[in-house]
Amino acid sequence: MKANTDQSKALEANDDLKSLPLPELEKKLESSPDGLSQAEAEKRLSHYGPNEIEEKKTNAFLKFLSYFWGPIPWMIEVAVILSALARHWPDFGIILTLLLANAVVGFWEEHQAGNAIAALKAKLANKTQVKRDGKWVNPEARDLVPGDVIHLRLGDIVPADARLLDGDPVEVDQSALTGESLPATRKPCEAVFSGSIIRTGEIDALVYATGKNTYFGKTAQLVQGAQTASHFQRAVLKIGNYLIILALTLVTVIIFVALFRGDPILATLQFALVLTVAAIPVAMPTVLSVTMAVGARLLAKKEAIVTRLAAIEELAGVDILCADKTGTLTQNKLTLGDPFSVNGIPADQIILNAALASRADNQDIIDLAVLGGLSNDQALQGYQVLHFQPFDPVHKRTEATVKGADGNEFKVTKGAPQVILSLSANNEQVKADVEKAINEFAARGFRSLGVARADQQGQWQFLGVLPLFDPPRDEAKATIATAREMGVKVKMVTGDALAIAKETAIKLDMGPNILDAGGFGDTKHHETAQLAESIEKADGFAQVFPEHKFHIIDVLQKRGHIVGMTGDGVNDAPALKKADCGIAVSGATDAARAAADIVLMTTGLSVIIDAIKESRKIFQRMNSYAIYRIAETLRVLLFMTLAILIFNFYPLTAVMIVMLALLNDGAILSIAYDNVHYKDKPEAWNMHRVLGVSTVLGVIGVVSAFGLFYLGERVFHLDRAHIQTLMYLKLSVAGHLTIFLTRTRGPFWSIRPAPILWMAVLGTQIVATLLAVYGVFMTPLGWGWAAFVWGYALVWFLINDRMKLLAYRVFDPTAEPLLSKKPADMTPQIAKRAYQLYEQGGRQDGRAVQDWEKAEREIRKDEPRK
Repeated sequence: MKANTDQSKALEANDDLKSLPLPELEKKLESSPDGLSQAEAEKRLSHYGPNEIEEKKTNAFLKFLSYFWGPIPWMIEVAVILSALARHWPDFGIILTLLLANAVVGFWEEHQAGNAIAALKAKLANKTQVKRDGKWVNPEARDLVPGDVIHLRLGDIVPADARLLDGDPVEVDQSALTGESLPATRKPCEAVFSGSIIRTGEIDALVYATGKNTYFGKTAQLVQGAQTASHFQRAVLKIGNYLIILALTLVTVIIFVALFRGDPILATLQFALVLTVAAIPVAMPTVLSVTMAVGARLLAKKEAIVTRLAAIEELAGVDILCADKTGTLTQNKLTLGDPFSVNGIPADQIILNAALASRADNQDIIDLAVLGGLSNDQALQGYQVLHFQPFDPVHKRTEATVKGADGNEFKVTKGAPQVILSLSANNEQVKADVEKAINEFAARGFRSLGVARADQQGQWQFLGVLPLFDPPRDEAKATIATAREMGVKVKMVTGDALAIAKETAIKLDMGPNILDAGGFGDTKHHETAQLAESIEKADGFAQVFPEHKFHIIDVLQKRGHIVGMTGDGVNDAPALKKADCGIAVSGATDAARAAADIVLMTTGLSVIIDAIKESRKIFQRMNSYAIYRIAETLRVLLFMTLAILIFNFYPLTAVMIVMLALLNDGAILSIAYDNVHYKDKPEAWNMHRVLGVSTVLGVIGVVSAFGLFYLGERVFHLDRAHIQTLMYLKLSVAGHLTIFLTRTRGPFWSIRPAPILWMAVLGTQIVATLLAVYGVFMTPLGWGWAAFVWGYALVWFLINDRMKLLAYRVFDPTAEPLLSKKPADMTPQIAKRAYQLYEQGGRQDGRAVQDWEKAEREIRKDEPRK
């Protein structure tokens, strides 16, 4: 009750501070528009605490205990109890070890993954502009305290509850807090709340509440930790459910048959439980989380921070990437060219007026380019900027009220030429010449910036056009070509004029089909089929407004595409959220980063391509694991079930099954680090192929197991105890060799396994061999029979590899069309060119590597005969 009272008092206090007259609030907070001193801020920080919402942290010990709660742990725990009741102490010890091992591995890997993501998100800690000791500094938002004066700009997420100081009204997006879709206008003295977004304008504000004391404190956490299940995860979970149902069905059959035959109930139940535990993919969630965490760490080294792990998986299927032009495809380093002037106005006067409508401390690249074009550093001395209206994506211009050295006041503005022209009183006289100049600049790849100045009557007079050149990034052309080879279409999205967009697209070999987004019409209504098709076929879009970006992605998604989107501004946030994988580029606003799945810390498109490659590698690893896991479950379950039903013989003891599962789960985690080649097209789950190939491998495994059983019993006349050890070693060795089959689409030697994988497999199989040879928890087999089992397993491994290739041809006949052609159909020139492309691509494309190398070898074989 007391807690509720305290909370009510805090809310009432916040309401008071929200409406208190500003002078009284400054007095109450012992602050002023000049802010606090650093010493006072530190003192208040220790009193109020950090400006953040404390996460509810789970007790580590309780988290560990949670791994003993759930359907699978319950099965293992019941097996432990039944072993104790039956006084099978070896079984009891090993099953208990399995239970503990699963809990320890799962807890440790999740802990490590959590630490990795926390470390990555620390890089995204929001900074804010704060006035301390009379100077503007940029501490982290968590260091804000009541009484601080902050500066809010377009795209900023408001870091704490604050009251606006003197300045122009700003528009604030409070949709995350109130659900209102339209921005709200906030005037000086009014309150803005933590978590809202500045849509237009900039202004100073006085912080009056931080952290848990903010009015909407629960929404202050910008980087969400919740992870939603992706298409990929759902597919893997479906596989898990399929295996669980299969295991429970076959085990139920075994129990009924055993009871019908009069076998001991306790021993039968214990064996059935152990077999179920061994068959169910206990390690699947752990393998999934480890693989994702490894991928996130690899991307972090390349300066790409993943805020939602599932986004890595979604990237594997991306086939269209909508990329911002400025800063992503271009260098975002503007250079000022020779201006076009109206009525003979000197070029330096046009640049001077544009510079007066610029502000250096905004670090805007256009403003910096204009200021850098001044003839000398003293050019602005004698001018006093009385009021400055910053750029926003709706009005597309800046404006300043300036007081000259003579004491006269005047206004200057700069922005999109068509916007400045529409304001100008001399529009009709200069429009034709201005548009001609703009088109000429655009043909040379220059952006145009209109400049105007108000005359004594207050009417705007167009002065001239400043050409700005933003050259393409050095690697952009090659990166776009690489993306195209990978089956990803890069579409340019820019607010620039159509001519500039076309010129840039031509330079980057993106294609000339650039659409003017201004012709989309009302994007709130359904577009025509013709417009949707033109959007799908377009190479890029020019003169794009915020609502167009969302619309473009929506159309592409409805036409069956998986869409990635890059962006940096507050106006990009809805599209970043809408995209299957939103990517905030380097220098993005807080709002864009909060909406994105991946945040880039370095410039350019190449990092995104690296992320796509990594996501496809992860897909390949998980696809390999899925096929392996299904094949192994089928192999063990079918063999055990048929042996019990047909021969009334338990080919493995409960302890052997537990050891089999323990060693398998221990080694399979290393698949997260395996070497794989990514495919040259977007990935998608092909369950027909996965189930088909795994079923073939599983059935062949059952055939080979019964073959060894026949040799042991009918040819070598071994007793049943020795046969059980023989079968244990065979299933263990052959099972782990299967991973070397499922990890490649071609022959097993086509991709070299990572050292950690083959060392993990070799290590576990050495342990399994020693257990069988020296009879630990089983009848000793001896080195001779162990060598025989290894030889037998290796022979079947080679047979299985050929059967795997045949299975792929049957279940996925279109996967490798180049390999299916006869050598005679291929000319040496085609093979040579393909091989050159493969060399240039860095030998990283898995399917192409196999296709091209095979083709080259075939041609070389034919050459001596000619």
